[in-house]
Amino acid sequence: MIEIKNLVKNYGDKQAVRGITFDVKEGEIMGFLGPNGAGKSTTLNILTGYLSATSGTAVVDGIDIFDNPIEAKKRIGFLPELPPLYLDMTVKEYLNFVYSLKKCKFPKAQHLKEICDVVKIGDVYDRMIKNLSKGYRQRVGIAQALIGNPKVLVFDEPTIGLDPKQIIEIRNLIRTLGKEHTIILSTHILPEVQQICDRIVVINKGKIVANEKTEDLILAVEGSRKLMAKIVGPEAEVLKALKSVAGIKFCEALGKRDMDSISYMIESEENVDIRKPLFATLSRNGWPLIGLEGMELNLEDIFIRLVDKQTEKKKSDSKLLGKVVK
Repeated sequence: MIEIKNLVKNYGDKQAVRGITFDVKEGEIMGFLGPNGAGKSTTLNILTGYLSATSGTAVVDGIDIFDNPIEAKKRIGFLPELPPLYLDMTVKEYLNFVYSLKKCKFPKAQHLKEICDVVKIGDVYDRMIKNLSKGYRQRVGIAQALIGNPKVLVFDEPTIGLDPKQIIEIRNLIRTLGKEHTIILSTHILPEVQQICDRIVVINKGKIVANEKTEDLILAVEGSRKLMAKIVGPEAEVLKALKSVAGIKFCEALGKRDMDSISYMIESEENVDIRKPLFATLSRNGWPLIGLEGMELNLEDIFIRLVDKQTEKKKSDSKLLGKVVK
């Protein structure tokens, strides 16, 4: 449904997007993740026709956004980070305006009613947009994106600035829309993509650093492993001994559990199985190990590691280049 190949965007000497390539299949909800300044919004603005690219291609439903922008845009509904609302209009006036602007062919009254029912804004249909809450304004922004029933929906930070209840409501709405549309969800809120998205693309400093199914993203961080151990023994001594075990790069006490045992979070070096040396150390000291279980990295851990790995690689490449130049 969406294909981006070797996309580059330069602003003078600054390269905001550096030859990225990814695709989104029909019916998929893709999370587009990255820190501020990573190139997310620039990429989405190119995809939706708001910006030109320096080079590369962006295709929506088989139509090149640069060669045939009008036809490509008909297939895209876009909610930018700041919804394009006219505050002095009522919701009804605004949606009728967008309907005319898009030259929509569906029966107007029925089409707008169906959209209002989906996004649940029927109760504010005759109210001025400036008098609506932030949550309702986001819903109106999503409503305008749905006019014309586009195949692709692009949401840029749709829950930013909302309270917890509003965030849950918007997330549920996006899940519902995902049953009928292909969606790109750009956000820096990690639990959001973890709960909603089928696939996650991570971008940092204009480059793709991961492109995986949500459940497989942990595989993008090689050999990472955390263990939760429950150990009976004096906390300070146990902690000191754990830190001395070869292959353990980090550990901390998490507090007492199960009567006299203490829980410890232990993180191994990459590609190192520390279970045998851990058991041997505890056995030598006479400290019973009464529980050991794996802890999956959450999306925030993975995101930080992916970004850190890219930064470390860049530093390493710079040092190598410096040696070659010398």
